[in-house]
Amino acid sequence: MARGINRLTAIGIQKINAKGRYADGGGLYLRVSPTLGKTWVFRSIRNGVATEIGLGPYPVVSLADARQGAGEARKHVQAGRNPKVERDRQRENQRSFGAVADEYLAAMGRRWTNEKTAWQWQHALTFLSDPIRKKPIAEIDTADILAILKPIWTQKPETAAKARMRLEAVIDYAKAKGWREGENPARWRGHLSNILPPRLKLTKGHHPAMPYQDVPAFIERLHASEALAARALEFLILTAARSGEVLKATWDEVDLEQELWTIPASRMKAKRDHRVPLTPRAIEILRPLYEARISGYVFPGQVRGKPLSNMAFEMLMKRMKVTGATPHGFRSSFRDWCGDKTSFPREIAEAALAHRAGDNVELAYRRGDALEKRRALMELWTNYITRDPKVGTNG
Repeated sequence: MARGINRLTAIGIQKINAKGRYADGGGLYLRVSPTLGKTWVFRSIRNGVATEIGLGPYPVVSLADARQGAGEARKHVQAGRNPKVERDRQRENQRSFGAVADEYLAAMGRRWTNEKTAWQWQHALTFLSDPIRKKPIAEIDTADILAILKPIWTQKPETAAKARMRLEAVIDYAKAKGWREGENPARWRGHLSNILPPRLKLTKGHHPAMPYQDVPAFIERLHASEALAARALEFLILTAARSGEVLKATWDEVDLEQELWTIPASRMKAKRDHRVPLTPRAIEILRPLYEARISGYVFPGQVRGKPLSNMAFEMLMKRMKVTGATPHGFRSSFRDWCGDKTSFPREIAEAALAHRAGDNVELAYRRGDALEKRRALMELWTNYITRDPKVGTNG
């Protein structure tokens, strides 16, 4: 019993050249295969049931390392725990942040019916989180979270705030799964709120807009692109429509002969039909697409039977290195131009945007939707942004 444990020696292990199981004591064994491959195992018996766990191959795992692993396993046995279960739990705790984030995305992705939302989650948990994706989820700390958030906290406050929320969600998911313990280092209230300055919130409904004076030059750049997204974005600007209205437009809504696009109430924010007069340039964009149509959608996406992606405009503007403006912001560009450069009544400009803006607009809609006046306004807008020499003021 004097040599009940630590029976093997490093030199003796090197000399073993026959298959079998060689005891070091205390449940630790060196298993030698018929091909003389050597592996460490720990065996224990609890309640009459034998359990065996691998501790790694020799010599990658040295004799000293194997004894340390066996010692930890014996502690579990002595405490009445199954060493294999505890070893598996420890390995789970060593799951990387990236692995947990990917699992979270797969588990929760079905909740995000909006393609843009799904992309934002993916972007936050892959690209923005790249510095910590290989780190064990159990070891993620406040410094890791700050390393991601600080560079964008003031420059991109909305992106940073959403990224923090998504990091917090993944870590909470890991805690619920038992893969980490303790407080969530991405928590805002009572934690990061004491470290990071409060973010400046955008006014509700505000979308950064390109100054209307810059839109003609931007249109010229769009003309230089052959991408379908460029045609769709130009169509959006020409019609002062919303992104979703354009991207989900179908051919049965378009009358090329009457030069009219009728958006059904089901797709309108105000939940009423909206007729959009189409200028010659808008028809010029649509006609070749109609002749080569492969889908019911005016602007089909890469997936058969689906429209162009919700992220198409954002990604196009990003590739064009446009900053300080959003696709939706072109509606503001149009409205500012109406007020500064034309003498059209306010209600006509608001009607072009399908806005309910007060008594004047409501009265105008009782008489009709001022289609021909809006057509004149949209033709003037088209002339302006395409640098047509006929540009001027009208009303």
